[in-house]
Amino acid sequence: MSTQTEPKLVTQIDFARAGQITPQMKEVADREHRDPEYIRERVADGRIAIPANIVHIKKGMRAFGVGEGLSTKVNVNLGISGDKADAAEEWKKVKIAEDFGADAIMDLSNSGKTRQFRQQLIDETPLMVGTVPMYDAIGYMEKPLVNLTKDDLFEVVRAHAEDGVDFMTIHCGINKSVTKTFKETGRLMNIVSRGGSLLFGWMEVTGNENPFYEYFDELLEICHEYDVTISLGDSCRPGCLYDSNDATETAEMIELGKLCKRAWAAGVQVMVEGPGHMALDEIAANMKLQKRLCHNAPFYVLGPLVTDIGVGYDHITAAIGGAISASSGADFLCYVTPAEHLCLPNAQDVLDGLMATKIAAHAADIAKKVPHARDMDDKMGQARRKLDWDAMWKCALDPVTGKKRYEESPAATEGTCTMCGKMCAVRTVNKVFEGTTIDLGMED
Repeated sequence: MSTQTEPKLVTQIDFARAGQITPQMKEVADREHRDPEYIRERVADGRIAIPANIVHIKKGMRAFGVGEGLSTKVNVNLGISGDKADAAEEWKKVKIAEDFGADAIMDLSNSGKTRQFRQQLIDETPLMVGTVPMYDAIGYMEKPLVNLTKDDLFEVVRAHAEDGVDFMTIHCGINKSVTKTFKETGRLMNIVSRGGSLLFGWMEVTGNENPFYEYFDELLEICHEYDVTISLGDSCRPGCLYDSNDATETAEMIELGKLCKRAWAAGVQVMVEGPGHMALDEIAANMKLQKRLCHNAPFYVLGPLVTDIGVGYDHITAAIGGAISASSGADFLCYVTPAEHLCLPNAQDVLDGLMATKIAAHAADIAKKVPHARDMDDKMGQARRKLDWDAMWKCALDPVTGKKRYEESPAATEGTCTMCGKMCAVRTVNKVFEGTTIDLGMED
């Protein structure tokens, strides 16, 4: 009789490989109109991730699937900054994210003691919660960047895991090999990732290898203990069109692909992060290259922004790129707001950015033939045919804004809007089919 101890099943990928369907897999399957076995198979081989920290599960979080064959997920960034530490404003953003259909919130707080805000967020929101521990390290450890040690950085990662963070962006791929390529080939915008730039600076000053890369196995042990999905950060994403698809970006992507396999072997779920800024005609090929190099891991994309000069309207430039990236294989879109490149977004910016990104994700889901993706669009068509405005609000991604605009400009002819009034095409055709007299003269 064997006395060998069976390995403990902790993570979603552990259970999936053991042939077990977890409650989270079942919840994802129900929401996505998929068979639970479809979800389990893809979690087992890494094509779907279910970021759900075991601590957050106990607090009542909803399970969300990210990956192949599922609806495109949308993330909202928020958090307290050094220049604008207004927690009340950040909670307004949380409420917007929850009310208007975000799937995830990333707490990017980077000033002072951020743990209380993060813990309260995890306690209260049912959405996926992500963080970037590198942002928190300086304030958490109360040390200058160059004095941080590997143990300091890993202590912060463990604290985030213990708090219940579901996925962490960790910039593991920017190693000495990648920085050598960066310095040899050059870039117009250099490194624009905040976490990537901090690690690059630390590596250059200390002369050491990136500790998240050098001690990756130790990092995986922490992630496995709490089932934290590791979101492999794109330190070298292009910050302008000139740098897209260059040697530095590609060199890091190759490293991320290697790390994917190591994480899966350790029973840790993975997402991979992508660009950035990229010309419209380059996006589809970049998505396919990433999926090839990273073995079909779920792809988490910022935009990409399809022009560099849309300042003040970058939620639009990102939504254009987001629709193309998601329809070409990306699984998760990080929203961009009108404040991008300018300032910390306010609550209205968050709503505008979320809506633009939701539209991009939904458009991509229709193109990808995600099950039932077009159902609400068809219902909207039926409501518009009937000029049933109440039904239209129920179909809208943002019913509040739509209803407000409509009611601010009342039409003289019942059931129409002030664009066409009595000449409303829908009204005219309805009257024809009803056998009603059509009066489009000058008099009522």
